[in-house]
Amino acid sequence: MPHKIGFVVVSSSGHEDGFSARELMIHAPTVSGWRSPKFCQFPQEIVLQMVERCRIRKLQLLAHQYMISSKVEFYISESLPEYLVPYQAERFRRLGYVSLCDNEKTGCKARELKSVYVDAVGQFLKLIFHQNHANKYNIYNQVALVAINIIGDPADFGDESNITSREKLIDHYLGHSPHNEDPALEGTFAGRSDYISPLDDLAFDMYQDPEVAQIIRRLDEKKRDAVKKERYDHAKKLKQAIADLQKVGERLGRFEVEKRCAVEKEDYDLAKEKKQQMARYRAQVYEQLELHGLLQGEPEPLASPSSPQHWKAASSLPRTEELETEGTFAGPALQEKPLAYPLASSPRHSAVDQSPPAAGPRSHVDALPYDERPLPITRKQLGEASTEPEVKDTDSSDVQRRGVSGEPEPLTEKALREASSAIDILGEALVAGAYSKTWSCREDALLALYQKLMEMPVGTQKEDLKNMLRASVFLIRRAIKDIVTSVFQASLKLVKMIITQYIPKHKLSKLETTHCVERTIPLLLARTGDSSARLRIMALNFIQEMALFKEVKSLQLIPSYLVQPLKPNASTHLAMSQVDLLARLLRDLGTGNSGFTVDSVMKFALSALEHKVYEVRETAVRIILDMYRQHPALTLEHLPPEDSSTRRNLLYKAIFEGIAKIDGRPTEAEVRAQKRAATKEAEKQKKEEVKVLQGQLAALRETQAGAQEKEDDGVKLRNQDLQGRKAAPSDTPEIPDNHYLDNLCIFCGERNESFTEEGLDLHYWKHCLMLTRCDHCRQVVEISSLTEHLLTECDKRHGFGKCHRCSEAVPTEELPRHIQTKECNPAKSEKVANRCPLCHENFAPGEEAWKAHLMGPAGCTMNLRKTHVLCRATAPQQGKGPAASKSGTSGPKVGSKIPTPKGGLSKSSSRTYMRR
Repeated sequence: MPHKIGFVVVSSSGHEDGFSARELMIHAPTVSGWRSPKFCQFPQEIVLQMVERCRIRKLQLLAHQYMISSKVEFYISESLPEYLVPYQAERFRRLGYVSLCDNEKTGCKARELKSVYVDAVGQFLKLIFHQNHANKYNIYNQVALVAINIIGDPADFGDESNITSREKLIDHYLGHSPHNEDPALEGTFAGRSDYISPLDDLAFDMYQDPEVAQIIRRLDEKKRDAVKKERYDHAKKLKQAIADLQKVGERLGRFEVEKRCAVEKEDYDLAKEKKQQMARYRAQVYEQLELHGLLQGEPEPLASPSSPQHWKAASSLPRTEELETEGTFAGPALQEKPLAYPLASSPRHSAVDQSPPAAGPRSHVDALPYDERPLPITRKQLGEASTEPEVKDTDSSDVQRRGVSGEPEPLTEKALREASSAIDILGEALVAGAYSKTWSCREDALLALYQKLMEMPVGTQKEDLKNMLRASVFLIRRAIKDIVTSVFQASLKLVKMIITQYIPKHKLSKLETTHCVERTIPLLLARTGDSSARLRIMALNFIQEMALFKEVKSLQLIPSYLVQPLKPNASTHLAMSQVDLLARLLRDLGTGNSGFTVDSVMKFALSALEHKVYEVRETAVRIILDMYRQHPALTLEHLPPEDSSTRRNLLYKAIFEGIAKIDGRPTEAEVRAQKRAATKEAEKQKKEEVKVLQGQLAALRETQAGAQEKEDDGVKLRNQDLQGRKAAPSDTPEIPDNHYLDNLCIFCGERNESFTEEGLDLHYWKHCLMLTRCDHCRQVVEISSLTEHLLTECDKRHGFGKCHRCSEAVPTEELPRHIQTKECNPAKSEKVANRCPLCHENFAPGEEAWKAHLMGPAGCTMNLRKTHVLCRATAPQQGKGPAASKSGTSGPKVGSKIPTPKGGLSKSSSRTYMRR
């Protein structure tokens, strides 16, 4: 009996990093397969060596969704020379080629599975890939192959098995079945030698969890053994267990794909959740199998020797598109058969897929049951003609439909009860087609119903028209849930026709339109969460189109479904689709007489901001901003106040920044940038003012010195007769008003003759009680503005944050602990008290209070300069100025106000004085 043949990759012409040809040896839901180098030369080739010399019965190729080769050729050989490179072309015999669809119909969102029947003997298989199909996704002109499957049997036993199989067929139809070789359960026809098990099909491994797949294979062996021993009850039990396990394996396979996707997106919480979900589900299933005694004596599931997993464990990221093919037939000796079911469905193989074209006598084919016969096709034998023109492609739906024989199966008792009203109106034949297990029958039933509704005469009784519509909606609801794309499309086509043509044509009331929409829209919304991207997009686009129908738009029904809060257990796809559809329809319909209100939309959007999926939250922000453009005041009523605590939430921060942009106001970041620019400009202007002031003072000193010299000369001439009398000039002339700032510190008020330009610099740098040096940037700043300096001006300002309790600058790494402990002394308002950054105490408000606090003996205890100043020796003063104080300062008393020159330097404008 043909089975899966293991193989190894001998060589390939090249590959992209991470996509080696050896990946083809793995069959699992998460494989990525082989990919040619970027901008490679064509043709590309891969050589496979099978584990033994065998007769190949069937080849299966799973193509990439957009890196698609236009043509793949097959060559076979018995052996290779000892040196493998270069291969001698004459050692390989050409079998033929297949053409792959360019995938434009699906928008490069599906993969094509090709099943090719051959009859060739050898041990080495060579595949040659020709130029790729061009599309917008394949920017590097690559070709790829996701998986390849080889089915055959050992060549040494091929002839004997053919003879015995013919004998078995004769015995089967004569009713002389041997006791030790009963056929399997009804409908499988597994007794013949050329039967290919569905478990060896590529689709089985590509959808199944590898561990569950091995359990299914072992149970299948047990089932066949039970049939041989005529233990039919046990065989039936095993058959049901295999069917259930196939669904389990597909579900675990989807979990694995979703886990890998989450890892790829670095969503490790979701990956962990999927891993735990898989473990729980797997344990539950295995417990049920143990409970029914189906795993007794079973060893730990391992890959079989004929499976690619025998050589390498599965490891790669997934591709989760559904399979879809364009059924084609290639040149001589090759026949293709497409697969036409989506990813989420369980593998169902038609009879065509399970029996290869007849390679032996014609009578052997005619002896098969009708449903098991291969499709008829004109074939040429190898060598009949030197040229091999490609046979024209045919549509996959035609191929599938030809494979179905007879009428739809009769309705079950449950279906008869469920659809009794529809049967009375539409007839049992049409309803049976809609309930059929064959997808083509279901599609034909919907198309027949479409034609029947279109042909309804205008004068028909209203009651009959309504009954016909309600029966049609009943079948449409069933078809909307269908997993086959063509059946789902047919249901959408029927819904559109009923709403836009059938109801207006027969002038039915709005109640019928309401009935149609209310019965179908919940199911359509559920399909927007489908695992198949194609079905998901189709459902989304149709709901948007339906909402814009003039017959539906006036009813305002669909918006009420979209503003329902997101369910916590809803799938990611469903949540993303709902918010995306809401955003689309808001743009199309607005909030005026459309069913959308500001209140309902904002409630939905605010709840969506808390969803776990980033895309949902991002779309919710976009919806809120769209609502603000239309209704600013009403939207702000639903938002929290714009304060620092709200802005800690990044989503609300993004919302308020978006609102600022809509209003034309600068954002918070722009305001900070403007403040920094203004600060720099102010500092620059201060420096220029100081420079101008210093120039004016220097010019004034020179003018006064010249005037004084002239005055001295005049005095000498007038008083020549009084030379004996000694003048007693005052020690220090009284300081005129325009020289008041000479030798004066404008911060602490101290006057000293040593306060020249250089002396003042030294005073500011070391001794002034009102100033201090920043420990981080070494600038001299006023103590009163030290906190503001650390937060806005210091070179290390990014390393500080503001405590909202004490209003002081705290290092960022210490800020959380500082806030949590609440040990700091709370600050008061600036109008009530000043706050000292040195001793962290509150004291009286006002500028003069700073002098009293920093310079007075009962003031700040942490001002280190004050201790130094109090210990200095008293500096003697000369001239007529005010008497020197005991502390050595000759300026105004503590608390007095220091005058400043007109247009000159003020205390508040010289907070940051110098940098060393």
